Amino acid sequence: MTDTQRKTSSPRPQRSEYAHFVPVPTRWADNDSFGHLNNAVYYSLFDTAVTRFLIETDLAVDGRERMFFVVETGCRYLAEAAYPDHLTVGLRIGHLGTSSIRYEIGVFRNDEDLAVATGLFVHVNIDPQTRRPVALDERSRDILARILR
Repeated sequence: MTDTQRKTSSPRPQRSEYAHFVPVPTRWADNDSFGHLNNAVYYSLFDTAVTRFLIETDLAVDGRERMFFVVETGCRYLAEAAYPDHLTVGLRIGHLGTSSIRYEIGVFRNDEDLAVATGLFVHVNIDPQTRRPVALDERSRDILARILR
């Protein structure tokens, strides 16, 4: 590794850096022709983990009172994963705004401590009638703050 690579590459995050975990199994169909998980699968993992977190904490919405719209996603691939790996998706909140939530995500393979991918997933709390951002209520903020890092 050159000095330039050493300075620009960041270390792979560890499990201990995340506050909430969601196991997500891989499927044979998740592999691509190169023998590892297709890039698009990671975005599905992110969506599944965040939605499971919202369901588990009773923040899931039915679209009548409020909705969460995804306004940004991103992924960095750090190592390969493939079926039949057992994946665990780690979540933490990197920013809790007035109406927005930035989830920071780590994907972990089997029992490994280092992430194979990291991502971000930004939700905005939306009023269903106006389709405009609205402030998160106090109960939601309290629940989300539990995984704020």
